[in-house]
Amino acid sequence: MKRVITYGTFDLLHYGHVNILRRAKEYGDYLIVAISTDEFNWNEKGKKCYFSYEQRKQLVESIRYVDLVIPEERWDQKIEDVKLYKADTFVMGDDWRGKFDFLKEYCNVVYLPRTPEISTTQIKNDLQK
Repeated sequence: MKRVITYGTFDLLHYGHVNILRRAKEYGDYLIVAISTDEFNWNEKGKKCYFSYEQRKQLVESIRYVDLVIPEERWDQKIEDVKLYKADTFVMGDDWRGKFDFLKEYCNVVYLPRTPEISTTQIKNDLQK
């Protein structure tokens, strides 16, 4: 069984999120999604989410491509997660290109193009108009 792992906040879930999860699943048989916890988002990323971690987890778990959701609690847990969950492939959006190449020692690293016409930031900005 080929395992794939990806990371994200997944706040204000939209079809761009679903697209990247669908494409990530194409790299294996089992997709693990690490979702940033509320504490991690606020303390490390300086972001406040609209939905709580538990709500975001429930939304992502309901997507048919996702097999397991785990919490992302700190930046440096990725190597541990790849080893613990025996991930063969790590997938992220291409706006992170090169940032996770250090994982190539442990698994395949793939940067997928994001859905160009949609983003959570864009949604937030559009709603303020």
